[in-house]
Amino acid sequence: MENKTQFNVWYFVMATIAVLYLAEAWQQYRQVEPIPYSEFQTLLEAGKVREIAILDNVIQGTLHQAGSDGRDKFITTRVETDLARDLAKYNVEFTGVVQSTWLRDILGWVIPALVFFGLWMFLMRRFAEKQGLGGGFMAIGKSKAKIYMETDTKVTFDDVAGVDEAKDELKEVVNFLKSPQQYSRLGGRLPKGVLLIGPPGTGKTLLARAVAGEAGVPFLSISGSEFVEMFVGVGAARVRDLFEQARLKAPAIIFIDELDALGRARGAFGGMGGHDEKEQTLNQLLVEMDGFDPSAGLVLLSATNRPEILDPALLRAGRFDRQVLVDRPDRPGRVQILNVHLKKVRLGTDVSAEEIAALTPGFSGADLANLVNEAALLATRRDAGAVDMQDFNAAIERIVAGLEKKNRLLNPHERRVVAYHEMGHALVASALPGSDPVHKISIIPRGVGALGYTIQRPTEDRFLMTRAELENKMAVLLGGRAAEHIVFEHLSTGAADDLQKVTDIARSMIMRYGMDPTLGHVAYEAERRSYLSEAGGASDRTYSEETARDIDRAVRALIEKTFQRAVGLLNERRTLLEAGAQQLLAQETITEKELKLLLQSAPA
Repeated sequence: MENKTQFNVWYFVMATIAVLYLAEAWQQYRQVEPIPYSEFQTLLEAGKVREIAILDNVIQGTLHQAGSDGRDKFITTRVETDLARDLAKYNVEFTGVVQSTWLRDILGWVIPALVFFGLWMFLMRRFAEKQGLGGGFMAIGKSKAKIYMETDTKVTFDDVAGVDEAKDELKEVVNFLKSPQQYSRLGGRLPKGVLLIGPPGTGKTLLARAVAGEAGVPFLSISGSEFVEMFVGVGAARVRDLFEQARLKAPAIIFIDELDALGRARGAFGGMGGHDEKEQTLNQLLVEMDGFDPSAGLVLLSATNRPEILDPALLRAGRFDRQVLVDRPDRPGRVQILNVHLKKVRLGTDVSAEEIAALTPGFSGADLANLVNEAALLATRRDAGAVDMQDFNAAIERIVAGLEKKNRLLNPHERRVVAYHEMGHALVASALPGSDPVHKISIIPRGVGALGYTIQRPTEDRFLMTRAELENKMAVLLGGRAAEHIVFEHLSTGAADDLQKVTDIARSMIMRYGMDPTLGHVAYEAERRSYLSEAGGASDRTYSEETARDIDRAVRALIEKTFQRAVGLLNERRTLLEAGAQQLLAQETITEKELKLLLQSAPA
């Protein structure tokens, strides 16, 4: 669109310049070399003048015969007042001519004005495009929705895996768009809006496009942030235009991604300027949702990963009637997603989707797609003929622990500290019942600050944990610090991340889960409703200073008890700790099989 605009403007400028040059050439062609008035009188007295034309300031004439220069025309500045008498005396035909200046006026005034206006429009259009106004000020109220026809979507439910419950909910929308009369025969109506809720990367946008692909209807897609611009009223105008476009293309699907950018709760940030425009846009969206009839074949889909900040008016019955959770997939779901993405790469014989799914708890669909791509890139980098399981293991480590930093050299003492630290994690995990088995131990630095890492592989997805299991998890996290305390009798900064995680678990056990006998079955902290990984804003404290002091004491006591437990377990396995650390220093990495052999070699 931008290239076409530039071509039209420059074509106009070049055409204007060409007209100016042609006009100048025509004037030069018509121009006659002026002669003195005295020479004109001499020619007149000699009878060489055949006819003349008298203008306001000049006299143009034609001679009977061409002169020595080959010209038979002349022009001279008029100075004689009694010219008519002299002309009649010498029998010269003469006439008065009214000089026309319209062409000169056009060239001198109109065309420069048009050139200036054209340049002004060009500059304003470029400014509007940089401001995101869609190619000009006249189009700022137009919706910026991308319209995909049914032939362009090319996404079906077969391309979406791991979210079977969400697909079942949306299949009803597809059936309605295909046969709306069947759903209205008993007096029921389809929900006006369907809100897809879930963490980032779980396939909400893909699901919406699959609905359009299955139903075979136009798909109008727009992000919530594209409604609001620098001009007041633009967002509301774009909402109106979006629904108007959808009505013209009905049956159709309107999909608003990142709804939280548009539908944030009104009045949530009182005292801060600049929110009137957002509220006006939200109000227009509410009005449009009340005004359209779903029986006409319009369905509104939206997606967000922050439902807790949406305005309650959006979520009431009659607007977004149905909320569909698109959560991170469980282990069977991860297998289904991996099977979809593994079809696109050449696999080795040892690759198993089930084994990869077991190593990737908590991964979203986008994470799994990235994992397959990273594994394919690693295999390409080593000039392999296919992607093997070792490539997937390396890709998982790269995603979970970060990029390997082989050029980060540690001095011998630091390497020993890191080796004992990581072996402490592994031995405590292997000693506690119910702990996830250790998959790999390494003292190769990774990521931003990790000097080593211990990866555990869950045997199954867990949704509930007991107090004993949480205490075991804390003990594993404190195993590295306990090993440093036993071997070196001092503590280092390497356990900073472990301590943060242990403190979060202990504080949640006491404040959220009511697992401390002295504080009772009371929740002192509300459940975080955010789907994001980081915690939400600080909650208001509803307990006294004395209770806060008791909570702090209980947290310290729980962590200290767990730390002493980890120390006791490692003291019992001191020989294994020394042997494992030496092996880790020698080969830098210990796999699950090598750790099992080490544990079996220990004396009974």
